[in-house]
Parts: sequence; C-alpha cells; structure tokens
Amino acid sequence: MTALGAEAPLLLDADDPSAVARVAAALRSGHVAAIPTDTVYGLAAALDRPHAIARLYGLKSRPREKAIPVLLAEAAELEKIAADVPPGARALIERFWPGALTIVVPALPALPDEVTSVAAAGVLTVAVRVPDHRVARDVLAAAGGALAVTSANRSGDPPALDAQAVLRLGNAAPDIVLDGGPAPLRHASTVVLAIGDEIVVLREDAIPASRIAKVVQVGSESWPEAHAV
Repeated sequence: MTALGAEAPLLLDADDPSAVARVAAALRSGHVAAIPTDTVYGLAAALDRPHAIARLYGLKSRPREKAIPVLLAEAAELEKIAADVPPGARALIERFWPGALTIVVPALPALPDEVTSVAAAGVLTVAVRVPDHRVARDVLAAAGGALAVTSANRSGDPPALDAQAVLRLGNAAPDIVLDGGPAPLRHASTVVLAIGDEIVVLREDAIPASRIAKVVQVGSESWPEAHAV
C-alpha cells in the first residue's frame, strides 16, 4: 500500500473499517478516487472541487464537451441536483433505483458546467443515478451525498471491472483506489432522458429497454457517451 499523494495510487480494501471514511476524506480534500459500483468501477471527484473534476478529465483524456454523470447516495439527494423530476422519471426511480439506470433530468443551474449538458430542447440537464452497491453508497453518503463519477478507463477503452484493472491504468489511475471486489454487473448503466412527458432511451445496456417500456412509454436514440457508470 502506498501513501496518498505518492506516484502509485493508494489501494484500500473495502473490508477495512476505516476505508470508506478515508476515501471520503480524500474526495473532500480534492483528490480523485476510484470506487466500485454495481456496473463498473468509477473515477469520482467532489462536485465542489473544480480542480479535481478537471483532473478527472485529464486522467481519462475525456473530451470536455462530454459531461460527467452524478452518482447519489440515495434518491432523496436528487432535490439537490435536479430542477425538475417529471412523473415518468419518478416512476422509473421507484422501479429501478438503486440500480443500473441513469436518468437525464433538468438540472439546477448552480451545478458545475462539467456535469451538465444542454438537451435538444435547450434544457440544462444532468445525468444521475443511485448505484445498487453498498460500498459505493457508503462513500457517496460520507462524501456529501453526491459525486461526479465516470467510468475508470481512458476514453474509448473498456471500463475497469475490478481494482486491479484500475491500477493497470498507469498514468490514468487516480490518487486512491477502493477495492470492493469485481463489479457485479460488468456492464454500464442504461441511460434514459426524462424531460417533460418525454422518456427516451439514449443507451441500452445493463437494463433492457423492454423492462423500461413496461413502466413508461419510451422512444429511442443513441447517446454519444459509451462508458458512463
């Protein structure tokens, strides 16, 4: 194990009783951490640490026009992120959260630019999810309830599915890696857009579109971001 701030990432075992608190403290201090989720491993940064979010982009070589999704500790945190949660989105949240469904909803204007996008209708949006992973939600709760999180990989490469894969990223590895074992689903989340009465499946992955269609009526179009958590 290496000290935080050294050349190699600090590796912590999620079974260590102090690990979650140490990772949360590092995130609040402006470090970038890799955390396990139900889908893939994610690179996380605090929403109020601009330099950490900028470093996250640099680690991944991620195009700046691609917004970073936000992971929440629980659905109640959504009111801190979303300007509006349409009825269709609420139905999907009730059915699929916590779980592998990312929902793009209208965003509060105070959010960092890096986690927001403008939809075709001109609405400022944010992509949000509550992961079905105890360790991930513990870190999120200890770090303030919400983090900017995107897949642990170089942009365009497959996402890391375990802590060792994160360590093998070399110069793209973060400051600290929390080892919570292999990602259970090994697939990225499905992404839907929910603005007004419109529900559109932007990317079908861990959750089939057919399951979403059983809850709400959906349309379909492609989403350019291939490896979000």
